[in-house]
Amino acid sequence: MMMRAEIIAIGTELLLGQIVNTNAQFLSEQLAALGIPVYYHSVVGDNPERLKKQIEISAERSSLLIFTGGLGPTKDDLTKETLAEFVNRKLVLDEAAMNSITQFFSERNVTMTENNKRQAIVLEGSHVLHNETGLAPGMAFQEDETLYMLLPGPPKELRPMFIHFGIPYLSTFLPEKKVVHSKVMRFCGIGESALETELLDLIDQQTSPTIAPLAKDGEVTLRLTSYAKSVSEAEQEMEELVAEIQSRVGPFLYGWNEESLEQVAVNKLQVKGYTVAFAESCTGGLLSSFITRAEGASKVFQGSVVCYSNEIKNRQLNVPQIVLDKEGAVSEKTASIMAQEIRKLYHSDVGISITGVAGPTTQEDKPIGLVFVGFALPDRTFVKELRLGGQRDSIQIRAAKQALYTLIRELDSEQ
Repeated sequence: MMMRAEIIAIGTELLLGQIVNTNAQFLSEQLAALGIPVYYHSVVGDNPERLKKQIEISAERSSLLIFTGGLGPTKDDLTKETLAEFVNRKLVLDEAAMNSITQFFSERNVTMTENNKRQAIVLEGSHVLHNETGLAPGMAFQEDETLYMLLPGPPKELRPMFIHFGIPYLSTFLPEKKVVHSKVMRFCGIGESALETELLDLIDQQTSPTIAPLAKDGEVTLRLTSYAKSVSEAEQEMEELVAEIQSRVGPFLYGWNEESLEQVAVNKLQVKGYTVAFAESCTGGLLSSFITRAEGASKVFQGSVVCYSNEIKNRQLNVPQIVLDKEGAVSEKTASIMAQEIRKLYHSDVGISITGVAGPTTQEDKPIGLVFVGFALPDRTFVKELRLGGQRDSIQIRAAKQALYTLIRELDSEQ
């Protein structure tokens, strides 16, 4: 029977939002690679009664429970004690762990407080997982049909412990090694609802591979996931589905897996041997910030001007005052001139401009979300008009991403 995993994070600081639960993400990725699907993520505060109740719920629905946190020396570290009571096992001192803790304090010439000894306590009969970067060991054991694994909370301790000791332990319980392999398709220029409408029959009929849409500002992703004996088998299983998706919404597909819009844009500029410069008004340098995150940006990005005021548009980018007075700063004409002038100013192959109304109020009697993006290429200049929804920051992000997406499409059309 396929193992069903659940990750239970212990710590009130997680519930208060003081820290992010990156352990759950890491463990989910690692378990997927082992072919162990994660069905639930749970978070419990430092309270033994609530933790005990969570263990009761989780043990009923999952066959592998992985606990993170609550193994430290303080009174609120109650994971071991609570679980020991639940499975009716004694807590015993692990001599190897105790020796490591004692040596740690001795080498640093620091007096070890009595409560540090608590970190060497483990559940009787458990398989102890050595802590290479900290003090508290982890542990794993099987009780009836359920596997339990306890890991420390700090990621710098949890990650090496799970990779070096947790994975080998779990592997002994896997009758046939399988992998859960995912492929991410990245789209821009189409909304989540529109994308889903185009693919609704595929989503309704999904078995394996599965399809999971996810939207964020200015982009949509599809995560295709297959459970197979190998990555190559999973890839083969996905081929037909990927081809069908591309036949329907291929024009909006810009990248795969971890590729970002800015990285794809930089890569394509390098292939063409082009440089680029930006003139940004309503995005205030956001487009420049995006592209400089990408590897290789220094080879293609010349620079930018944040021309937020009309004075700068006129003085630095030569937008005639008559255009600003008659057409407005937020206009197709202004965007076109800005793109051409920034291209000349920085001697770049491509100039891109953004001017618009990000809100929260209207400007020049023009609506919030109206944005013009200008493109000056070696052989032509054109302007794309956008009507964007959302709050100010969302409009800015979407405008910058639309600029990158349109650049990618234009570079593709030249090939």
